[in-house]
Amino acid sequence: MTAFGDMVDPFGRKIDYLRVSVTDRCDFRCVYCMAEDMTFLPKKDLLSLEELDRLCSVFIDKGVRRLRLTGGEPLVRKNIMQLIRGLSRHIKSGALDELTLTTNGSQLARFAGELAECGVRRVNVSVDTLDPEKFHEITRWGHLDQVLRGIDAALDAGLAVKLNAVALRGFNQDELPEMMRWAHGRGMDMTVIETMPLGEIDGDRTDQYLPLSELRQRLEEQFTLEEIAYKTGGPARYVKVAETGGRLGFITPLTHNFCESCNRVRVTCTGTLFMCLGQEDAADLRAPLRASEGNELLARAIDEAISRKPKGHDFIIDRNTRQPAVSRHMSVTGG
Repeated sequence: MTAFGDMVDPFGRKIDYLRVSVTDRCDFRCVYCMAEDMTFLPKKDLLSLEELDRLCSVFIDKGVRRLRLTGGEPLVRKNIMQLIRGLSRHIKSGALDELTLTTNGSQLARFAGELAECGVRRVNVSVDTLDPEKFHEITRWGHLDQVLRGIDAALDAGLAVKLNAVALRGFNQDELPEMMRWAHGRGMDMTVIETMPLGEIDGDRTDQYLPLSELRQRLEEQFTLEEIAYKTGGPARYVKVAETGGRLGFITPLTHNFCESCNRVRVTCTGTLFMCLGQEDAADLRAPLRASEGNELLARAIDEAISRKPKGHDFIIDRNTRQPAVSRHMSVTGG
């Protein structure tokens, strides 16, 4: 029994997975995620590392078993390992089943060993192409060799690595089978993701959008995809690829939403709780966090927010308006 009681939404879904953005900043500028001239939040608006620890700990006390740190790029947050080392106590106590990160891999060579020492057992690394020139084109500022060194360091440290690739028409759709072979050949799972309509970007998402139903049909011309029950706590639906022996996940917010089993909420680096990635309704947790040294106000604010969690999102990519379904960028909400 947790001190404040578990979180159950209006549809009877137990919320036991928290994703926390520790920064909106990133050392890449991926074309489907950010504009090149992004304006980032003033540092004074961000929760301190101590506040992030306290907030995460209250969620854990309320039944969260899986915690994922995201960004932006979480490993560019100054002194981020101080937070991760602190949160690792919940792994050691058994209160938390898993502490993970989603990263672009740029800083993994530097931090992989320390992450493993802190009880992190797996990381998701976002890589959309294995072509160095195309990688630099899509990330604007990124270098593939740096990310590959980071992946090597993570594997050497004993971390399980899952490759995340956004499926983009006209960019990487023909590469994805070979990327999957490469990932599986190194013992890594891979997940492909439909581009999400979040935030204004410089390009047109209607041109980028590749339905994963179409991709899967193409893959089935080359591979045998076997449905499996494997879950990681997130929204991916997995298949086993008979020819490679590896797992391939599909995250399909547009063609086949995953809302019916949603067990997740997200907190931004400013302490805003989003009950649904694809809805604008949110709750301010920073004010109750700072209003009292105790956690009762914060716990009540969380309960009130969970009572408003919607059944599902309204993601759509609209060629007529060409507007994102949600105005905030993914880097603000947390990837």
